[in-house]
Amino acid sequence: MAGQKMLKFTKVERDMPEKRGASERREDFNEIYAEFATRKAEEQASRCSQCGVPYCQSHCPLHNNIPDWLRLTAEGRLQEAYEVSQATNTFPEICGRICPQDRLCEGNCVIEQSGHGTVTIGAVEKYITDTAWENGWVKPIQPRQERTESVGIIGAGPGGLAAADVLRRQGIQVTIYDRYDRAGGLLTYGIPGFKLEKDIVTRRNEQLEAAGVEFVLNCNVGEDITFDAIRGKHDAVLIATGVYKTRDLKAPGVGVDGIVNAIDFLTASNRKSFGDDVPEFDDGTLNADGKKIVVIGGGDTAMDCVRTSIRQGAESVKLLYRRDRANMPGSQREVQNAEEEGVEFVWLSAPKAFVGDDHVEGVKVSKMRLGAPDASGRQSPEEIEGADYVEEADLVIKALGFEPEELPKLWNTDGLEVTRWGTIKADFTTGKTSLDGVFAVGDIVRGASLVVWAIKDGRDAAEAMLSYLDSNLTVAAE
Repeated sequence: MAGQKMLKFTKVERDMPEKRGASERREDFNEIYAEFATRKAEEQASRCSQCGVPYCQSHCPLHNNIPDWLRLTAEGRLQEAYEVSQATNTFPEICGRICPQDRLCEGNCVIEQSGHGTVTIGAVEKYITDTAWENGWVKPIQPRQERTESVGIIGAGPGGLAAADVLRRQGIQVTIYDRYDRAGGLLTYGIPGFKLEKDIVTRRNEQLEAAGVEFVLNCNVGEDITFDAIRGKHDAVLIATGVYKTRDLKAPGVGVDGIVNAIDFLTASNRKSFGDDVPEFDDGTLNADGKKIVVIGGGDTAMDCVRTSIRQGAESVKLLYRRDRANMPGSQREVQNAEEEGVEFVWLSAPKAFVGDDHVEGVKVSKMRLGAPDASGRQSPEEIEGADYVEEADLVIKALGFEPEELPKLWNTDGLEVTRWGTIKADFTTGKTSLDGVFAVGDIVRGASLVVWAIKDGRDAAEAMLSYLDSNLTVAAE
């Protein structure tokens, strides 16, 4: 009977949830995709071929049991589908919204390779957990037994929150320290609402707080509290700060007003959406309204900046990227959404200098071509001599990626080893660092990466921390 519900990819075409029209979605920061209806979710889930070796699962960082929860959805067993989904993923409704499925699970779907169009895995994942919340299937975190050991987590982003969830379910006392006034890290302040509405994040924060997780916000480690004090207060510590230092751009004129960092621009926009007082937004410093915007970069952060600028009422929005469309690291789905909304992509273009005395007036652009492959296998961009021109701009946003802060120096701590890139040196499986009882996860270990990898790291490190705490108990008992 179950087999009759599946393998329908030859009869049922791929279909995404309805997407609001570009002219409508330009006017607000609401998510652009509607929810699947139950019948549509079951229909799309039924397209799964139930592979013997599911590449969707193997290419998911969390190794989510995708075929099983697709089958359960197709059979109308939605609560069971949710249980399977959440068994490996702390925040499936967030991953369903912001994961680049076209590069991960959906991009490796077997029926996609056979020309039938991939299963809409992300949309079904989002639907399953949203429905679970609506029906009360998402239960409060209730440890079977409280333990006396405590863990301090530095950073309330996805890695830190995922670890807190795992630890708290085992009865560990958890305190999270974060520099911002709201928990969530980039989920709250970095990703725009049209990709991830903020009540989705707030709901998870409230779940953790109700479970007994203590949040110490507006807390800069190294200033408001020392790293050594956190170590002394807790039996183990997890560093999950992420990376927020913007990569520098060296070019003549880069220091003039009107050239801003992506993280500052996005944070100001998100704060404004919360109703906060944001002077830099109100005075126009971090506001695209009525301006000619140029964004420099090619990743998902650049996509967030151009699409935010459109919604703020920019006169024009252009993105400069030094390679072509096929070599862009950002999601192709996001590129399509941005183009629909009115963003102009200027491929094979790189900033050479900035025009303007007191305030930026334009970007001197070098036209590029792709040459021989570099060490990563990607073709290296080469400047075309004599093809420079000036792109007018009232506001230039640098979305060039992020680098780690110098944590040992900022925290005035010895013995915390870092790599030559400045990331914390930690075991990729356990998150163990060079300091006893100190673990690290997410971007501060990997470099700038995906939310799903931070969740994976947080869950893995939490398990390793539990083993560490258990071993210490054993030693104490002896």
